[in-house]
Amino acid sequence: MPSFSPYRVREPAACAENPGVFRVFTARTLEQIPQLAGLPDELRFAMRVVAQVLPFRVNRYVIDELIDWSRVPDDPIFQLTFPQPGMLRPDDFVRMADLLRRGADAEAVSALARELRERLNPHPAGQQSLNVPRLDNEPLAGMQHKYRETVLFFPSQGQTCHSYCTFCFRWAQFVGDKALRFSAHEADRLHAYLARHPQVSDLLVTGGDPLVMKARTLADYLLPLRQPQFEHVQNLRIGTKALSFWPHRFVSDPDADDLLRVFERLVAAGKHVAIMAHYNHWQELETATAREALRRVRDTGVVIRTQSPLVAHINDSADVWARLWRTQVRLGLVPYYMFVERDTGAQHYFEVPLARAAGIYRDAIRRVSGLARTARGPSMSAGPGKVEIQGISEVAGEQVFQLRFLQGRNPDWVQRPFYARFDPTATWFDQLRPAFGEARFFFEDEYEAMQAAASAA
Repeated sequence: MPSFSPYRVREPAACAENPGVFRVFTARTLEQIPQLAGLPDELRFAMRVVAQVLPFRVNRYVIDELIDWSRVPDDPIFQLTFPQPGMLRPDDFVRMADLLRRGADAEAVSALARELRERLNPHPAGQQSLNVPRLDNEPLAGMQHKYRETVLFFPSQGQTCHSYCTFCFRWAQFVGDKALRFSAHEADRLHAYLARHPQVSDLLVTGGDPLVMKARTLADYLLPLRQPQFEHVQNLRIGTKALSFWPHRFVSDPDADDLLRVFERLVAAGKHVAIMAHYNHWQELETATAREALRRVRDTGVVIRTQSPLVAHINDSADVWARLWRTQVRLGLVPYYMFVERDTGAQHYFEVPLARAAGIYRDAIRRVSGLARTARGPSMSAGPGKVEIQGISEVAGEQVFQLRFLQGRNPDWVQRPFYARFDPTATWFDQLRPAFGEARFFFEDEYEAMQAAASAA
C-alpha cells in the first residue's frame, strides 16, 4: 500500500455557492471536490479504493469551513471525513485496488466490498443479538434496549448524516445493505413500547443523525411523549453531529426555527432535553455559524452534552482534549464522555492502546477546571456495558488497570470496581484478563447466561 508525505494543496478558486445551501459529495462525486485537485493522483485513487468498502459522505461546509487544507493530509478534520489509505488492511487494499485498476464491473466490486465488510465486525457488543426489544413477542426493528433506564431509537428518516466520520462505529448503517441496518418506520410502535415499560426514563434518538429529519417528522416522534402515559420518560436525548457538520440546521435551514420550537415545546412540558453533541476536535467549534447554532439551541432550554472517542490521527493528544473541553465549557456545553474507539470498522487505523488512552485522559483532565471534569472516560461500550478505565496502579505488587461499570446489562454491576492485568498493547475490553490470578471477571458467568438465553430465544 502506498505511503504519502505532507504536501501543500493549491488553493481552489472561491466558491460562488451560497454557503447556507446544503451540498453533499459521496464516493461517486469525490472527484468533483475542488480542493482535491491539488492532491497526488495516488492519494485520490486510494480514497476511491477505501470508499468502495467504507462509507464516504462530506458536505461543502466541512470542506470549506472546517478543514485546513494547508495541513492536509494531517489536518484532523480531513482525517475525520475523508477516506485514508490505512483504513483497509494492506492485503484488502491491494485486492480492491486491483479490481478498480482492471476496470472490474460493479458486481465484482460490490461482492468484494461485502466480503471485506463482514470481517469488520459490523454490529459489535450484541447489538443484533442482545439489545433488540420485543413488543407482543415480536422484535422491534430500529430499537435497542441494552440498559434498564434507556431505550435507543433509530428513526428510518434519520439513517444518514450531514457528513460521515471515518471512524464511525455505526458505519454499517450507511453502506446500503439493509441486512446491516437498524431503522424504524413507525412512531406508534415506539410509543407503545415506552408506555408498557415504566422503568424507562430516557429515550435516546440516534442514527445516523436524527437531525437530518425535517422538524415536523421529529415532532411526530417526540411531541406525543408529553402525554400523561409517558410521564416516566423524563429525559429525551438526541444524538447528533449536526452542530459540527451542518450548524446551518439550527440557523438558516428552511425549518430551523420550527426545529427550535419543537425543543421549546418539549422543555415547556417538563422534559429534560439533551443534545448529545459529537465533537472530535476543537476546530469544529471555531466558526461563527457553529457558535450561533449553539447560542440558538441553548436559548430553547436544551442542555448540550458533548462526547467523542479518542482516535489516532484526529485527537490522540492531551493538548487537543484540554482545549476541546475548555472551549466547550466557555460556550456553555457540558463535557460528558471520552470513549475508546470501538472494535468495528477501521479500528486498526484509529485505535489507541488503553494504557495510552488512560494517560491522555489523565493529562487532559488535570489541565482543566472542575467544570470540565464532568467528562468521564476513557469508556468502552462493550458487550456487558460501559466500562471505564479509572487508572493504572500497582496493587499487591501487580500492575493493573482499575475498572468499573458506568452502565451494565445488570444494574447491580454498576460502580463495582474490578481489576485487569496491565497490558500495554490492549486496545479493547475483550483483550483484558483478570488480575491477581483470578480465572474470570465477576460478571462473566451472568453475562454468558444472558447471551445463551438470547440465542435460545
